[in-house]
Amino acid sequence: MAGTAAALLMAGPALAQHAQPDCAADAVPLPPELAGWLARGALSAAIDTLTLRAATVQPGRAVDLALVPTPSVRYALRPERPGGSVSHGGMVGFTVERAGTYRVAIGSAAWIDLVQGGKALASVGHGPGPACSGIRKMVDFALEPGSYVLQIAGNGAPTLPVLVTRLP
Repeated sequence: MAGTAAALLMAGPALAQHAQPDCAADAVPLPPELAGWLARGALSAAIDTLTLRAATVQPGRAVDLALVPTPSVRYALRPERPGGSVSHGGMVGFTVERAGTYRVAIGSAAWIDLVQGGKALASVGHGPGPACSGIRKMVDFALEPGSYVLQIAGNGAPTLPVLVTRLP
């Protein structure tokens, strides 16, 4: 038992080093559908459905989204995981013109819900972003033409990079 504990203690640093990519060596170019991540504009998130009109994103163009304390947000639909009183959140709207699979990429592990017609949509896939890209989480949705609301909850910081993009 003591030998096992010692082996785990010695393996710990090696495992930690392996988990962290060497961005100078491991960075790869972003695929074309994520290229918008590199040129972000600034946008303030909506705090209720009345302010959504001023908080819209265009698919393919990333933003650094200014969020507010979560208790200040009146979401279109209560988030499945709303976050605590010290977290940040908000909403943005976007329009889909062509049916397809759309990816929401964000720079943290915040909770996202995609809402249309008062209902949260089920994702069709999710995973981490490319190594060294700054994209922490990606969630895919099969979308038809129409208007959508992206809700963000439980973010630890008052800003969050966000990209909504159509996959090829």
